[in-house]
Amino acid sequence: MTTSPAPERTSTRSTSAVEVSELVKRYPKRPVNAVDSISFSVTPGEIFGLLGPNGAGKTTTVGILTTRVKLTGGRAAVGGIDVAADPVNARRKLAVVPQRPNPDRAITIKQNLLFHASYFGIPAAERERRADALLEEFGLGDRGDDKIDFFSGGQAQRLMIARALMHDPEVLFLDEPTTGLDPQARLFVWDRIRELRARGVTILLSTQNMDEAEVLADRVGIMDHGKILALDTPGALTASLPGSSTLEVAAAGAPDPDALVEALSGLPGVERAERVESAPAGPPGGMPGGPFGGGGPGGPSGGPPKPAADGELRVRLYLTGEPARLVSPVAELLATHTASLTDVHIAEPSLEDVFITLTGRGLR
Repeated sequence: MTTSPAPERTSTRSTSAVEVSELVKRYPKRPVNAVDSISFSVTPGEIFGLLGPNGAGKTTTVGILTTRVKLTGGRAAVGGIDVAADPVNARRKLAVVPQRPNPDRAITIKQNLLFHASYFGIPAAERERRADALLEEFGLGDRGDDKIDFFSGGQAQRLMIARALMHDPEVLFLDEPTTGLDPQARLFVWDRIRELRARGVTILLSTQNMDEAEVLADRVGIMDHGKILALDTPGALTASLPGSSTLEVAAAGAPDPDALVEALSGLPGVERAERVESAPAGPPGGMPGGPFGGGGPGGPSGGPPKPAADGELRVRLYLTGEPARLVSPVAELLATHTASLTDVHIAEPSLEDVFITLTGRGLR
């Protein structure tokens, strides 16, 4: 597939593509602010992930930035344009791809693109050029005369991104862009998002998919109860989480499981220990295996931890040190409690661990 060159930009970019300062939104008759004095900025060409559970305030924040929601206090700007003072020009700087595709079903997909560009005053010849180029770029070059009813979910989402790009926005807002897509469609969308960043488009990604944020975002802001709880690169956030590396062990033959768990929690480098009922699938990056990894001298090998057998004790150790260094002390401790090590699973912290630590496990 040949990627079409980006249209030349005529506007001058500001220092910050998105800037939010002491932003507040209070809805009538609500006891607390939906957005409670938050501040952050996004640099041009950055992918910024805005994460949060339901009701965290991220949808309201994006609504303000895209001029659909009026702010109560503070300031929000996109492409250097104050969204409250000049919403018309702010909308020329931005585009939104909603979670659910909403094209006009009565016209063809190319007509959808052309109509969108005409709304922004793009000349007819330029509209045609951009529509053809974007349809080709998003793998829809031979589908311009079709209607959306004949599209799969992945094709519809690709159409929505292409439509959003027709007026050459500086900032693209993506709301859960790959929800419900199959793996191939998701990877295609991820690749196009990376290409847009390489071309200088700023992307604000609102998602609850932690893997998506960890893979795509240069920085993420985790939001809850209307406030920004953490803001940094995914790597820095996971590195800052104490006790988040885990070593999950299974033991057979322990005569006193409670005493063994207590003893494991007292090992140097172990922050706490807890019994688990069954083996989880484990986050990406986990390194499971049999006793001592089952992978020979090289250490743990692939695959999820084995399901717990009858009478087997499974314990998760939350660590402050290097997980691999704890395997030998754990095996020695089990031996003193007349138990044998039957399975080991090492997992590094993920962005999801940070998210759960900050926002809790409760359903919203």
